Amino acid sequence: MSGATQPAETRGWLARIDAYERLVRLDKPIGILLLLWPTLTALWIARWGVPPWSLVLIFTLGTILMRSSGCAFNDWADRKFDAHVARTANRPLPRGEVTPAEALVVAAGLALAAFGLVLATNTTTIAFSFAAVAISVAYPFCKRFLALPQAFLGLAFSFGIPMAFAAVYGAVPAYAWYLFACNIFWVVAYDTEYAMVDRDDDRRLGLKTSAITFGRFDVAAVATCYAIYLTGMAYLGNVRGLGLWYYA
Repeated sequence: MSGATQPAETRGWLARIDAYERLVRLDKPIGILLLLWPTLTALWIARWGVPPWSLVLIFTLGTILMRSSGCAFNDWADRKFDAHVARTANRPLPRGEVTPAEALVVAAGLALAAFGLVLATNTTTIAFSFAAVAISVAYPFCKRFLALPQAFLGLAFSFGIPMAFAAVYGAVPAYAWYLFACNIFWVVAYDTEYAMVDRDDDRRLGLKTSAITFGRFDVAAVATCYAIYLTGMAYLGNVRGLGLWYYA
């Protein structure tokens, strides 16, 4: 192998790694934090601020894997639209850096790795994991049919909450579902803001989003969702006696 060939091959491999990194959004970790925050909050509340480190590790790694899997699958599902949206046109699939088949393999592989982590919990959590995957798979197609697909995303991004309680107790108490419902409003709020950026492109492509549905009331709707979330979380902290650290 010549010295001239080696750098070209190295650049090729680095480009492939970079494409896969962008496919699963490791270059934009904010999505991981948006998933991880409610999940760790649920663990913290379930165990009164002292969750087992084993569960913290399982849910942290599982969140990273499933968010990455979801991004790859979402890009596969939206591959015919992303090339026509300014914000997504430079993603690896529209640019041809990754094939649709490769995106599916990556999504499936990461989901299986996450499932391997769930196997270390209990049967209730494992059962919930199947529901979580089903919701995650269905979400990318909601923009074709639902006026508020962000609400469905809220289900997907909140499912770590019942799973966390199930991992601690082997069951999901009623107040965990209250936390779950509050979190959906939070997701709808921030993802509606996100959807505002793509509103013109989405409307032109015939897609549906909460930003389009809310129309000129979008800011008021976002503010209302945030208000419901914050009020609900404050109420939960009060009735559960979670103390000042909860509000910090």
